[in-house]
Amino acid sequence: MIDRRLSIAPMMDHTDKHFRYLMRLLTKHSILYTEMITTAALIFGNRKKFLDYNSNEHPIAIQLGGSNPKEFLECSCMAENEGYDEVNLNIGCPSDRVQNGKFGACLMTEKELVAECVNNISSNIKIPVTIKTRIGIDNHDSYDFLRDFIDTVSIAGCETFIIHARKAILKGLSPKENRKIPPLDYQRVYKIKKEFPDLNIIINGGFTELDQIKSQLKYVDGVMIGRAAYQNPFLLSKIDSLIFNEPETFVTRQNILEKYKIYTDKQVRKGVNIKNLTRHIIGLYQGQPGARKYRQILSGVIPKNHSRFFEEIIKTVT
Repeated sequence: MIDRRLSIAPMMDHTDKHFRYLMRLLTKHSILYTEMITTAALIFGNRKKFLDYNSNEHPIAIQLGGSNPKEFLECSCMAENEGYDEVNLNIGCPSDRVQNGKFGACLMTEKELVAECVNNISSNIKIPVTIKTRIGIDNHDSYDFLRDFIDTVSIAGCETFIIHARKAILKGLSPKENRKIPPLDYQRVYKIKKEFPDLNIIINGGFTELDQIKSQLKYVDGVMIGRAAYQNPFLLSKIDSLIFNEPETFVTRQNILEKYKIYTDKQVRKGVNIKNLTRHIIGLYQGQPGARKYRQILSGVIPKNHSRFFEEIIKTVT
């Protein structure tokens, strides 16, 4: 059984395998999610690339975007065969790209279709199928609307719902604005947990502090954090002791940077562009002395001798 008390949200252009490796250096128990992968991309694109992950990433979930039950099942079987621990369906993303493909948040108004997709998957694979969604979309933002969606989809076989505690405004707001402008309504998510006590209800949206995260566990089964983990990754260094009750260990940003350097060396030898690796550690020293200089160096031109480059970075902040 997966411990769902803390998870790192799927974020487009952010939560690739390199960022997830960094996360695993900081927390051993938090659930990691891939970027959203469309079913069409997985079926017709570079399957090996999309399904790739590091062996240290477990528990690791794949997030799929789509609306075709057969395609969802095909991709879910691929994920299970590759060793993923969970399949998550994106019923919450408000971007134009998602709306044009008829998936994401707009599917909240098609609960029967979502239920069909869940039933089709859960009847044919052994790993759990979960839903990431919002509290509503546009004018469909009543508590009854959310409750009916949860009820219908849970009967079909979904036991875990990750709920971003904002509604999605599909007309007029960008994805970035949809992360900030619609007001947070944590109480609505708490109410869902009270009404569906046997379901795993995970809350998402606006969590940036450790005490704030821990306090949510009085009301729901888990917390998912997104931008805070990317912008300030060292926040995760205390999660295992604070949330998962592990013995506290002493770890420094320099420890993490040195371990990530070893990983970077290996990936560069495999042909990975170093910028695709260093972009994930820009926020590692957020709020620390020397952080501005550190960010400037990482954002500049990286010399071919990247090993020495990492040594220079470490000197900057120590």
